[in-house]
Order: sequence, then C-alpha cells, then structure tokens
Amino acid sequence: MPAVATAFLSFLSRQIACSLTDLTLQAGCCGRRVTAVKGFAMLRRCGFVAALMLASFVIFEASAVERRVAFVIGNSDYQEISALKNPAKDVVDVSNTFRAAGFDVFVASNLTKLQFEDQFRNYLAAVDGADIAVVYYSGHGFQIGGENFLIPVDASLKDAADVEVQAIKLNDVLQQMRSKSKIQVIILDACRNNPFPRKDYWLRDQLLTASGTGLAQVRSSLNTLIAFATEPGAVAYDGAGDLSPFSLAFSRRALAPNQEIRTVMAAVRRDVVEATQGLQVPWENSSLIDEVVLMRRSSRPSLPPVLEKVVLSGAGPIDLDLPEPVQVDGGTITVSIERPPALGRLMLDGKVIEAGELIQGKDLPRLQFDVPKGAGEPEEMDMLAYAARDSWGGEAKGMLVFRVKSGEGTQGEQVMASLEAEQKQQVLQRGIHVTGAAEAIENREVDVPVGVGAVALNLDVPTDDAAVSLKVTNYPATGTLSLPDRTLSPESSLTVGEVEGLRYEPQIGASAPVEIAFEIRADSAISKPAKMKLSPSVDPCDLAAGEPLDLQGVVPGLLPNEIGADAVELCEAAVKAYPDVARFRYELGRALLAAGKVDQARKAIQQAADRGHVRAVFELGYLHATGTGQAVDRKQANTFYAVASDKGDPYGMTAWGRALFHGNGVERDTGKGLDLLLKAASMGHTYAINDLGAIFTEGRNGVPADQARAVAFLKAGVQRQDMYSMNLLGRNYLSGRGVEKDPKAALALFQKAIDLGQPYAPASLARMYRDGVGVEQNLDEAQRLFELATSRGDQSGAYDRAALEMQKGDQADQAVAVRFLAFTVALDFRNELPDARATLAKFGAKPKAAALKQLRGELKSKIPLSGSVDKQLVKVARAVWEQANPRRDLF
Repeated sequence: MPAVATAFLSFLSRQIACSLTDLTLQAGCCGRRVTAVKGFAMLRRCGFVAALMLASFVIFEASAVERRVAFVIGNSDYQEISALKNPAKDVVDVSNTFRAAGFDVFVASNLTKLQFEDQFRNYLAAVDGADIAVVYYSGHGFQIGGENFLIPVDASLKDAADVEVQAIKLNDVLQQMRSKSKIQVIILDACRNNPFPRKDYWLRDQLLTASGTGLAQVRSSLNTLIAFATEPGAVAYDGAGDLSPFSLAFSRRALAPNQEIRTVMAAVRRDVVEATQGLQVPWENSSLIDEVVLMRRSSRPSLPPVLEKVVLSGAGPIDLDLPEPVQVDGGTITVSIERPPALGRLMLDGKVIEAGELIQGKDLPRLQFDVPKGAGEPEEMDMLAYAARDSWGGEAKGMLVFRVKSGEGTQGEQVMASLEAEQKQQVLQRGIHVTGAAEAIENREVDVPVGVGAVALNLDVPTDDAAVSLKVTNYPATGTLSLPDRTLSPESSLTVGEVEGLRYEPQIGASAPVEIAFEIRADSAISKPAKMKLSPSVDPCDLAAGEPLDLQGVVPGLLPNEIGADAVELCEAAVKAYPDVARFRYELGRALLAAGKVDQARKAIQQAADRGHVRAVFELGYLHATGTGQAVDRKQANTFYAVASDKGDPYGMTAWGRALFHGNGVERDTGKGLDLLLKAASMGHTYAINDLGAIFTEGRNGVPADQARAVAFLKAGVQRQDMYSMNLLGRNYLSGRGVEKDPKAALALFQKAIDLGQPYAPASLARMYRDGVGVEQNLDEAQRLFELATSRGDQSGAYDRAALEMQKGDQADQAVAVRFLAFTVALDFRNELPDARATLAKFGAKPKAAALKQLRGELKSKIPLSGSVDKQLVKVARAVWEQANPRRDLF
C-alpha cells in the first residue's frame, strides 16, 4: 500500500480510537453519566469516523479484477503406447485447485491432437488480454533436439514426420500464451521416459534424435514461469497413490493464501523430494517480474461498522441480535471482544465474555447483554467494540452502541413489551427479507452472451438488511462469477448490498447451461436456499459471420462462401449492442465483403484492427494482396501479415510464412518461412498444412522432397475435413507417391471433396472415369464431372473437357470444344496452361461464332466487346462464369 495511504489510515485509526475513548469515558467508565442528547452526539461522531474508515478501505484496497485463466490437461489413456494411471485423476484435483483460487478453468482429459487444437483455441480466446495465463499438463512428454513435445493420446510417432502432425510443441504453446497475456505460467508433470521405439524425427529441416528421458530446459521470456515435475533430463514418477507426487504436492500447497508462486513451488519441491526420497526434484525456470499469487485473499470480513440498540436494566440477558460477519472469501472467522460493555455483563451461552476473549464468528448473533437493576435511570450510554478476523489476516471492526434504560416499574414493563414486540417484528422482517431474496433468485433463467466479457445478472433483491448475506453453495461448472472488485470462488459469500453487482462470464466454447446455488441467511436460525440457471448464448453475428481459427472468436466459424445474406443486419445489431467488442466489427466487415460492399467492409475491418482484433489485421493484408477495392500492394500486405503473425494468428503465420518461403514481396527467408508454416499447421490451419504438403511433395527452395512427409501433412488435413487435402491425398493414392497405390481410397477422397464443394476434385475423379483407372471407364460420367469442375473455376477441368470433346472425332461438337477452351483461358489467371490459347486459335470461325453466340445468350446484361474473336470469347466466358459465381471469394 502506498505510504500516503498508510499514513491516512493511521490517522483515521487514531481518530476513531480517540472517539471510542471519549465515548467510553462519557458512558460511565469513570462513574459519570451523560444525557441521551450528548450520547447521541457522540454516536454521530463515531459513526462519521467509522464511515470515513470504511471509505478509506474502498479507496485504497479496491482494485480491478484480475483475469486469470487456466487450462488443465490430463492424458492417461494412450492408444498406441503405455497408459499412465495418474493424469486423469491429477486433472480433477488440480482443476479444483485453480477453480477454488478463482480461475476460469478449462479442463480436459485424454485429448487427441484434434481435440487439443479445438480446446486450446477456446482457451486462447478466453486468455486474450488476461493478467495470468496458466497451462498445467500431466501426461507423456519428451524432447527432440532441445525442443519439448506434449503427447496427445492418439499419437503413434511411427514415422519421422509424425511428430510434426501428432505432437504438440511446448514452445508453440508458450508463444501463443505470450502473445495474449501479461504473465504466463506452464506447469509440466510430463517428465517421464520416452515411450516410442523410433528415435529420429523431422524438426523443421533436420532429422534429429529424440532424447530417451525427461524434458529439456526451456528459455522463458520476460514474466514467465515454467515449472517441471523434475529437473531437466530426469524422470518423474507416477507414485503409489491416486495422484502423482508432484500434482499432490501442488494441490496441497497452491491454495496457501497470499503466497507468491515461487514460494509455493519451493514448498512443492520439498514435499516431492520427501515423498520420493530424493529421487525426484521439481525444478522451475522463472523470469517473473510481477508477483503471482494463486490464492489471493485481500478481502476483509464484512460487517456493519456501527449499530445501536436499546437495552433494559434488571430484565435479564437481552439478545443483541448482532449480524454474523460475512467472510467473502470463505474460511472461518473469529471475533475478538476489544471492549465489552461497562454497565453490565456480555454473555454467550450463560458464560461471561471478557475483554480480549475470542469467539467464533457464527456465535456473534447469540451474544447477550445483562444489565443489573439500577442502571439506566436516567438513560445511560454504553458500547461494545469488537473485531472480526479471517484465516488470512483480514480484519473488520464493529461497534454496538447501547442506550440503557431502567427496566423497573410500569414504564420499564412498557419498554420491555415494546422491545419484545420490536424483536419479534425484526425476526419476522428478517424472515421476510430472506424469503424475498430467495424468491428473487429462485429458478431464474438468464441468457448470457459468450465472448463479451462479464455480464451483469441484474438481480434485484428486495432488502438492504445488513444482516442478510448470500453464500455460494454451488459454483457454476464453467465460467466465472465476479463482483466489480473481486472474482468469487466456490467458497465465497457476499453481502446483500453486493448482489446487484453480481456478474457472470461464460466460458468460451461451453454451451451447456450452468447452475448457481446460494444459501441466503440472516442468522443461524433463518436461511433459505435459492438456485438459478445461466445459459450461455452465442450472438447471431458470430453464428452468421464468425471465422475459422479466429483466436479471438467464439465459434468454429464459416468460410467466406458460407456467409448468408442476413449476416450484415445481424452484425450491425451486434456492433450497436456491443460497440467495444472488436470481434463484431470484424465479422461485420466479413459480412459486408460477402455482400459485395467492399468500401464499407474495409472501414469496418480497419475499425476492428484499430481496436485490437488480430484477424482483422490479417484481413487488411489480404485486401492489399488481392487488390480488393484498391490496387494490389504486396509489400503493404506483407506488413500486415507480419503483424498478425507476431500476434499468433494462424492465418497471418501462413500468409507471412508463405511470403518469406517463396520471397513474395520480401527477401526470401526459407527457414523462417518454413518455421511459420509449421507453427500454423500445428494449430490446425489447413492452408499451411496443404502448403507443406506441396513443399515436401515437390521439394522447393532447398527443402528436399520427402513424399512420406508430404503424405503425413495431407493426412492431417484430411483429419480436419479439409477438402483440398482430400483432393491432394487422393492424387497421391493414384500415383503411389509416399503411399501404396490405392485407387479405391483415391475415389473415396475425391467424392468426399466433391460433396464439400472442392473445385478441382471433380476433374480428378473425371480422369479416373475417362481412363478407367480404379473404376470402369465411363466417358459420360467423365464429361459431367469435367463440366462440374469448370463451373467451380477449374481451368484444367475445362481444358480436359474440351479435349474429351475433340476425342469424339467426327462426332465432336467443335462449338462445345471452343466454349470450354474459352473458359480455360478465362480462368487461367497464372498462365499455367499456355497451350490453351494456341489450341483455341486453331479452330475455325464458324464454331467460334456459334460458341460466342451461345455464351452471349447466357448473359443477363450485355457487355461491350472489341478485339479479335478469341479475345471476345475469353471476355464473355469470364463474364458468364462471374455471373454464376458473384462472390469475390470464389474467383
């Protein structure tokens, strides 16, 4: 706490101490009596100073809520290698630990590679802008050439290229976390023996030998901590119990309140060394410059600072009805009697409570005050001062000021009757307050949008009775509950005055409704349960225009050609409702592009980029690269691609990696380009996967051809349902490159790619029917498929359709051949088929005139024509194709 704040609090403490001393003296410590008027003046003075003290805590202790997100993974049930007994159990214990500490916890067991990619993307979207990002992994792991890999449960690692497509590189995980969060913590209980028989694997452009034991030391960047279950190169043990020694020690130690993580890890190290008799020594590498406290406990118990009560002398012990202190962070509370009343005896269960004595916080409502006869005539003032303290050093002070009246005679009896009636009314009122609060919460169902931050639940509890509090008895299974000043945990409580600030942030990727339950209570005798349901909901804009692999997105996403006509209206509504959520502006830009409104789209995308949406930065580069709405500018495109790549966007990595690898608009850097493509592929980006498949199929820019490596990537693309990978892998099965020839497998892949809309697969399958390879020859089916390929923009398919027509000899329709040659040239943007123009030129005027007439007849609006007949044919063919395919993303 700043020195100024400390001095101010010290001053206020002295002031309230003086006020209490003054009130004590005037209330009879020295045998003097004060009038009610004078007593009330002192009461007001104490209340004023107490209010100042309370305000000072708000000013100096309230802080912004930390965003803390953990991803806890436990892989036990391996399919190709030895299973591990502990990780699936470790994950339960460790995830509960992080949830108890108030983290948004993503929990996963027995992840395949594809499942890891999906869940890691959701985690990265949640961790965007977080204060602390944690990944805890328990399972198999090993090292190759100083690089550490985590092993999904479906990994076989039989071939040299398998590590690139089946394993998870720890450095890639760390770089993604680093690009999105302030502090990164990775905890690895994965230092077991390498279980794979193969020893050499591809790592970038080298074939390296895997280590047989443990993990390698990791160089962490600033504000990162990486903890290992054992030292580099050594082996960790499962142990004899349900949990590994490391996970057990971590779960025990991590919840120590207000302990910095390096202190926690030192305690974990001591426990593990003792449990394994020195065979396993946990180790960490830290570059932290900020303090990391997993179980932060900075709140004070909550209780009213000043209360007032009338008591009668000679009436026996009177219930004080003090509210039970609310411990907002859970745990136990003890109450110290700082100054008992001077005019009588403070009692609990018939026993006198003296100054300095401790009682349990739950017993505070049962305190009684017994004033002997003779006191209270005339009315006297007295007080009780007490302090509530929690398990981690938080403290709050309370005060009860008494107006002591005589209980003797008729007047005393009347006052007693009035007080008893008042007490009964208070009990009745508190019961009504508790019931009303429960009814305001019970069975409420609230739809909570995903990916817009913490959403206010707008609970309206019809009471401000300070004695009423709520304890969380069922914390939501996913997501986080919070108040403006703190995140709640499964043991939290809150005062009735805080209910209106209750918020919930659903977990990205979670769609199942969650239940929250509370116990609403006023004292030990009055309580009621209440529960409510929260249903995460995805905004219609996300559903209509969300993009695949958007690490700030909340849905699997749609390709550009899948965006519907209603997307613009839906996303305009989302931008209006959530003007600070940059994602909606980007998705609006995508919708506008799909609708052909390029200028408006570029403006929306720029706004999203300015507000920090990384995929929008990539899209700005794409607009420059394709000349969409502006002149082509490859260098400017690369500038945007590089920024998006540095921020971890897989699209940006692929585009920038491709530019570097090939030297497109930038000086060639094959090594860096290849590395970026591999990183993007490891995140499941199939564009990068297919690029790598092509690079290793052909061998490019000094990277040698390796058909088996190419096939490994193409199979990875097929696993991710990529239609381009299907077509490419089908061709490998036909040629036998990297795999044994298998025409049936090729046919199945081509057909599936056709069903998904892939443009080149129809021609691939058509050639099988044309040549009778793997199927019975069927020229009619080949013709149909070549025409389908042409309609999808495949210039090679159009060329083969023209050739198929000419193979009919005297039966050939030359106008049809001319037509498809015109489409070939019109669609051949990169001049890959230079012979097509020459072939078109050889046809006579009559078939060309017939083809041109037919094509022009298909146009809905006429276009001006000039130049040779061949040029007119190509221009009209292009116009006919664009008319059938108006979307910018399809041509």
